[in-house]
Amino acid sequence: MQSLKWRACMQMEPLTNDQLPIIPDVHEQCICRKGTLGLIQKLTKPFIYLSVMTCDFNLFLANLILLAHPPNKVIAAGETRSACHVLNAVANHGILPHDGKNITFWASNTTVRQTFNFAPSLCFFVLKFSADFLGRSYWVDKFDLEELSKYNAIEHDASLTRRNAALIPDQGRPDLALVQELLSVATGKGKGGKVLLTKENLSKQLAKRRGEARAETPEYSESLFHNMFGSADSSMSLTIFGSRVDDLRPMLTEERFSGN
Repeated sequence: MQSLKWRACMQMEPLTNDQLPIIPDVHEQCICRKGTLGLIQKLTKPFIYLSVMTCDFNLFLANLILLAHPPNKVIAAGETRSACHVLNAVANHGILPHDGKNITFWASNTTVRQTFNFAPSLCFFVLKFSADFLGRSYWVDKFDLEELSKYNAIEHDASLTRRNAALIPDQGRPDLALVQELLSVATGKGKGGKVLLTKENLSKQLAKRRGEARAETPEYSESLFHNMFGSADSSMSLTIFGSRVDDLRPMLTEERFSGN
């Protein structure tokens, strides 16, 4: 049966050129498209580069004219900060919105992780937990930094850098006396004689702060979760910042990155 069909096909008269279907030349279309894109790029490239250079020069002029923030006053009026020095530092450097407002949870996850080289799981947990206690969606909603200072959420009593919220309601700024006390207990020595905070230094200071905070305010609150959160926060001083007091000082006092 198959051989009969094959013979029938072979006996069919060939189609003439007029009868052949018209098939577009894909290769020629690709060449034409590339040529058009290349022409557009050549025409627009000078304008794009000129626009970028003009914008950059305008920023240069603005920096010469506008007053810079003093080292300890990088937060302008109307801007907000949180009880978390990590998020504050990212905002102070403009990596997150400098005013600390209308920040998306999921986008800040990536930003903080790439800036500090934190584990993805840690960044997701902290920001998902923050969205949950604010009653918002991690995936679509936004927040202001000051909203993260809600009492007994990620903000907690017995902080190493802030007095209890019952004493100082504004948890967006560090207590410089507490920071200085923390850095002064450093006893470790690193390369080139660098002063380092050790595990023992942090452990003793945490215990001291918990005792002080409990005595300072009748409203003092403590839980296993917040103790673990505070300990994890302290451990970042050892890992992310290498325990170096010179690098920790600007981060904890001015909430900015060290120039070293």
